[in-house]
Amino acid sequence: MTTAGTTLVIGATGTTGSRTAAQLTAAGHRVKAASRRATPVAGAEPVTFDWHDPATHAAALAGVDRVYLIPPLGSSDPATMMLPFLHQARTAGVHRAVLLSSSAIPKGGTAVGTVHQALPALFEQWAVLRPSWFMQNFTSTHAHARSIRDDNTIWTATASGRIGFIDAGDIAAVAVHALTDEQAPNTDLVLTGPQALSYDDIATVITDVTGRPVMHHRLSYEQMRDRLTAQVPPEFAALLAGMDRAIANGAEDRVTDTVQRLTGRPPRTFRSFLERETRRSG
Repeated sequence: MTTAGTTLVIGATGTTGSRTAAQLTAAGHRVKAASRRATPVAGAEPVTFDWHDPATHAAALAGVDRVYLIPPLGSSDPATMMLPFLHQARTAGVHRAVLLSSSAIPKGGTAVGTVHQALPALFEQWAVLRPSWFMQNFTSTHAHARSIRDDNTIWTATASGRIGFIDAGDIAAVAVHALTDEQAPNTDLVLTGPQALSYDDIATVITDVTGRPVMHHRLSYEQMRDRLTAQVPPEFAALLAGMDRAIANGAEDRVTDTVQRLTGRPPRTFRSFLERETRRSG
């Protein structure tokens, strides 16, 4: 790795941001940890940052030469907030940007796909991380984790479609390389775990590991959209339900070697992830 300057980690208290900040500081890199409340992060400088408040942006960018970008949560049109910030970042001296996107959203696609498309023209050094669905969705505050706790059920419109679920720690490990390696990837990186699993498979592993009898309840696209509308704005609910429908049609049935290739170690399996989380909570 090259000697990096200072990295601004947006969303530094979130699922991938917290892990990216922790891995960067552990490796001796300087980090500004950005969150809406400037929450302290070990080894990092906490700074206030809110996508919806441009007045927080200049101070967050001061002295920064690279940035890890977490899009504004729940926005179906993040480009309206992100692109002005990225122009400001370039003017402020940022020369490398690493964007967290999704395996389901290609360059120029919906939502953050527009930001992905714009990134190469804004920065000479860049990367777009396109991870599959997070393993943490089953253990955190995500809707799947809540429904498992509440009624032992996972609700999706994915039918028997399979996904290469990935541990957020593996995403963070790739993010660190993309931010600090001498040569930036200058491409998009599809990140998966080592296995493609259906939600039926996930329910079986959770049952085996935890002893909790979890089942996968299959919904139609319309049922899933309506269920999600109670939790997020309607246009975002439709986007998420549409991703489930794409999974049912095989869009996420793949695994890649990206984690192994960039970090030198294999990605964590879902069973190993769940066993670790069960030990921690037990």
